Parts: sequence; C-alpha cells; structure tokens
Amino acid sequence: MTTAALQSGRPCPHLGTRDDRKTATVAAQYDVIQPGARRIGSFGLARQILRGRDFRQAMLNGDRFPVSDPSQLPVFFLDGDLHRAKRAALAKFFSPKAIASLFRPVIDRQTESLIGELRRTGRMQLDQASWLLAVAVAAEVVGLSESPNAAMADHIENILKYGDYPGKPRLRQMIDSQLSNFNTLIFYLKDVRPAIKARQKQRREDLISQLLDDGFSQIMILVDCMVYATAGMTTTREFITMVAWQLFDHPDLREAFTAGSEAEQFAILEEVLRLDPVGGYVYRRADEALPEELEGEIALGETCAINIREANWDEAAAGACPYALDPGRAKRMKQVGSYMAFGDGVHRCPGAQVALHETRVFIDALFKVPGLKLERPPRVEWNRTLMSYELRDAFVTCEAP
Repeated sequence: MTTAALQSGRPCPHLGTRDDRKTATVAAQYDVIQPGARRIGSFGLARQILRGRDFRQAMLNGDRFPVSDPSQLPVFFLDGDLHRAKRAALAKFFSPKAIASLFRPVIDRQTESLIGELRRTGRMQLDQASWLLAVAVAAEVVGLSESPNAAMADHIENILKYGDYPGKPRLRQMIDSQLSNFNTLIFYLKDVRPAIKARQKQRREDLISQLLDDGFSQIMILVDCMVYATAGMTTTREFITMVAWQLFDHPDLREAFTAGSEAEQFAILEEVLRLDPVGGYVYRRADEALPEELEGEIALGETCAINIREANWDEAAAGACPYALDPGRAKRMKQVGSYMAFGDGVHRCPGAQVALHETRVFIDALFKVPGLKLERPPRVEWNRTLMSYELRDAFVTCEAP
C-alpha cells in the first residue's frame, strides 16, 4: 500500500487477503460474557442500543457501591438526567482548551523525558514507557499529584491483578476480593488521601477538586479515582504499544504517519484501534421491550453484551477487507474513525481525545529517533477482569549515543 493511497482515503486493491489483527486469537480464547447476557456483534444494532434511551448500564458489579444519594456515584454508573448533568460538568476537563492548556504540557514533558532516556541509553521497554505516560496524564486529569507516578502506577496494577470476572471460582473470588481491598487501601492512603488533603487546602483544575465542591465523601472520591485510573491509564497504555507495534510491522504506514498531518495521523491511530480495540465488551440492559430490532426482539430486562471487536469488523459498517489496516476506511464509509472502540452514545469515552492526543505526540516523537528498531515484539496476554488485551515486554532500541 502506498503512502499516497493511505492519505487519500482510496481503498487499496491488495487488502483482501490481509489480516492485520494482533489480538483476535487471544480475545477469542478468553471470550466469556456475563451469564444470561445476549451477545451483540452487529455494528448497526450495537449503535442502536448504545444510543437508545431505553437501555441502561449493566456492567458486572455496577451496583456494588450502594449509596443513599445516587449523585455520589461516578458518571460511568449513571443514566438519564443525572448522567447528563454530571457528564456536562466533566466536559471542561476533556475540552480542546483543556487538552491544549492543561494536558499538552504534561504530555510533552513526559514524552521528552521518556524519549530522552531512550536516546541516552539506546533501549527502552515500550509498554512500561507508555504506562508511565498514561499514568502521568490521567493523574493530571484526576488530580493525583501528591505521590510519585511510578509508585502510584504500581499501586493501581496491584489492584487490577485481583479483579472479578465472569466464571471466577468462588474461593478464588473470595481470596482475590481481600487482596484487592488491601491494595485499594494502599492506593487510598498513598495516593488519593494526600491529593484530597492538598485540595481541601486549595482547589485546582481537576476532578478531585470538583468532587470536593460537589460534596463527595472520601470513599466515593476513591471510587472515582479507581474508575478513571482503569479507563484512562490502562487502556491508553495498550493503545500506545499497539500503535507502535503496527507501525513497526508496516513501513508504509509508518512513513504515512511520520510524514502526515495531524488529521492524517489521527486517522491512522483510530484505524489501528478499530482493528484491535482495547476493550472487549460493554453491557446494556433493556428497560422496555423493543420488538423486531435489527437482529430480532429485545425483551424487557434483557442484558446485551456488545462485542466491540465484532462490531468494528462488521462489513456492513467497515466495508470490504475489515481485517486489514486501511486509514482511509472511516472517511470512505462515513463513520467515526475509531468505530466502537471508544464506545458510542451518551456513554462514549469522555477521554477519547486525550488518549488520541497523548498517543499521537508520543508515537510521533518515538519514530523520529534515529535507528529505531523493535528488538522484541510484545507478548500478548489477556486481562479477564477488564476483558482486554495486555501487551508486555516490548523493547525498542536506537542508535548508540
């Protein structure tokens, strides 16, 4: 595929036999959904459900934080008017202005530090570098600024090791729950509580300050921090590593990215994410019976497990050769570039633009390093709690200083 074809949006005639997916095999191996849920793989039906007013969040353990005042819950657990109001209040943290004034300096500073270390030493563990970048940026959004990022990253990883997932044996579930609670306590004591105390003295432009203004308890602030840590840190880590892996494997794509405009770079990033979305499923429950939808009737109370991968690969929306990387695809098909990778409807990921910007900046700087090579491709693992892939032990090298 030529650089001109990639940038023009014209379909390449040689994509038909290509399968550029990196994680489809491991995803299929661990493809387990909540008991009783109905699997949805059609892009059209998935979009109808995610945009429908008669569907509600139905994630596993979504009701594990019972509170007398629902407004204390994180926005991810809410629906209806309360969700819309809280989502609107959070929009300022993810606006173009916020990205430019608040987060771009952090992205640039952290990227410069990580790439500088690569240039000095000649070697870098890519997935670890992307993790440190993602933690730094998400910490800025949330307000977790009173503890070292590297230590906080370890605390968050320790929590995620012991999460729940469908089919986990009961004894294992009980043991892991205690381990998760212990590590959550460490995260609270070391990272969250110091940040809260600092903002009780002086508010800043971040989520914790707003939660304090809204009267949130410290426990519910902890819950919000954990949700944003998962959504903003872990997913971006895998996204960055995946993009780098694909560019190493496709020199034409790498050339198009390094020579392209910001818009052309975003098109490449989103197509990579369409092909290998980090998240596996989103769940919705029908509050009313919906007859004769695209794939048949949806019953009252039925839980729908939307398979993001299958929706992204649905030829009805993706067009021909859905398993091939084709950055002109979304423009040609008149679709949002990432398809369902960031979700859709009112619950679409609010931090999508932050993730895209930090990935673009880091990848652009990375591939400008002279003599850059992928010493070892990442090892693909699976996180059954998040139903997402993990890319580990990816090392890059460059010319000796």
